[in-house]
This record gives sequence, C-alpha cells and structure tokens, in this order.
Amino acid sequence: MKLSILDQSPVTPGKTAKEALEATVELAKAADRMGYDRYWVAEHHDLTGLASPAPDILLGLIGAQTENIRIGSGAVLLPHYRPYQVAERYNLLATLYPGRIDLGIGRAPGGSAEASIALSGNFLEQVKNMPEKLDELLRFLQQDFPDEHTYAKIKASPVPDHPPVPWLLGTSEKSAILAAEKGMSYAFAHFMTDQDGPAILEKYRETGKGATLVAVSVICAETTEEAEDLAFRSMLQRIRQEADGTQTETLSDEEEEKLNEMREKTIIGNPSEVREQLLELSKAYQTDELMIVTITPDYQTRRESYEWVARAFDLTAR
Repeated sequence: MKLSILDQSPVTPGKTAKEALEATVELAKAADRMGYDRYWVAEHHDLTGLASPAPDILLGLIGAQTENIRIGSGAVLLPHYRPYQVAERYNLLATLYPGRIDLGIGRAPGGSAEASIALSGNFLEQVKNMPEKLDELLRFLQQDFPDEHTYAKIKASPVPDHPPVPWLLGTSEKSAILAAEKGMSYAFAHFMTDQDGPAILEKYRETGKGATLVAVSVICAETTEEAEDLAFRSMLQRIRQEADGTQTETLSDEEEEKLNEMREKTIIGNPSEVREQLLELSKAYQTDELMIVTITPDYQTRRESYEWVARAFDLTAR
C-alpha cells in the first residue's frame, strides 16, 4: 500500500505563519527521506490557523529541496481561477521537476464568503461552470484544442515533457462521477466526511479508469496514551482557534460535541494500532493509497507521528 501526506500548513499556537510554512518545507524533506509516495499542499484563504493560500509557490520551494517524492496541490480551488493560469503554473512546476507533479483540483471555497468574493466574484456561478473549466484546463495540459477553437494556437508555456497528472478531489458522488467523466484520477477526503465514502469510490470505479486515494486524519505516537493526549490537545486548539480563542479549563457542550465529531473521523493510536486501522480503511475503500493529514499541538510531534507511521509500514525499505 502507498502512503502519502497532505499538509494544510497549520499555524500551531505560539508560532507564526512564516514558521508554519518553514515547517511545511522541512516536513516535505523528511517525507522524501521516509519513503512517502506524494506530498500535497492544501489551499486555504484567510482561515485562522492555516497558512497557505498558494500551493504552487510552496511547491516551487519543496521541489527544489526534495528528490524523489511526488509533489502537488491538494487542491487548487479551480472556481477561483482561469484554467489557463493554472495550466501555466503547473506546467512550470512540471518543467522544473519532471515526472513529479500532481495537479489536484477542488471546488470548495477554501475560506469565507467574503474571501471568495474577493478572489473570484460570484463563487456559486463559478462552481456551476466547473465542468467547463475542467475541460478547458485538461485541454491546455494535453494541448488538444480543436483547430477552430480560440485557444488552439496558444500554449500554457513552458510545455513540459511530463505534464502534471490531474486529480479531482471531493467528498460526494457528484465529484466522483465528474472525475470519471473527465478521465481524471480521484481523491476522496475521508478526513472531512466519511459518509458513504466506500460507495462513492465504488461509483467512481464503475466508469473511472484512473488511480484513487483516500485522505485520512491520523495521529500516531509511541503509546496509545500519548496519541490520545496529542489528539485531544490538538483538536481542542483547533476548535478554539476557529472560535474566539477563549481558553477555559472546562469544555462547553458545543466543544465536547465537536471533539467527538473530529475523533470519529481520525485514526489515533500507537504504530501497530494505526497500521491495523489504515489497512482496514484501505480494504473498506478498495484503494491501495492513503494520504495522511496530521495536525498535532507542535511541529515536532507532527513529524514524529509521520515517522511512526513510516516505520510501521517500513516505507524506507521500498
């Protein structure tokens, strides 16, 4: 089974956005050494606690400091952009780092309604145009516009020898069907929702011919007790970051409910427990690749969590 990493560039308490972005680059370098298959960077806009609005800029830094690991976006939020611009940027990355670039595409806003308006105006209208935008993006990547098309004579330069590999990211049957129709590989975000996940991937496989992966939240430590403590502290920090930042000794009923919801979608435990649960998840989804997203109270324990998982699966021996 392949294991990969999704990094949301979290800003942990007491750290700056600069330190969060530096931690992303350092974790990517470590993931390359550990034997992970891919390293994807997420896109968010003006969200408290998440530092990266521009995956392509981070990928330029990461590519220069890694050697083997595939790198990509998880995901470019296409409703905010013109397809030509996206194709140019990821063709540039694919030219710099041949055979290593994935172009993950999503359609979530990635931020507040106000941020979406600032980025792309009428976001809902742009979402409606998503199938057409995907067609246009894929044609720029493949250079196969019909001769009579307005864009037939232009290229998304530089044109790489190995184009970026397009993926569609989603959490619904609708996104799975769209990925299959467009001939794209499909990534399901289990860490966002596990509702009908295996059935959605099965729907994709009915007509889709590309690869699949499932992104899952994981917190791993040497002992179960350590992992549980990390999970509790991390989840509570995130809940309070997204609220007003108030720190109290007791949990409110709302916080308790949110903690339980987050725990239900997170694999927590020592290396052997996490390995067993990941293998079970892979079997349930019938996919041979899982992408792990880990947020802990600090960057050291986040990196150690990925190290424990890598050892559990003996990734460096591959």
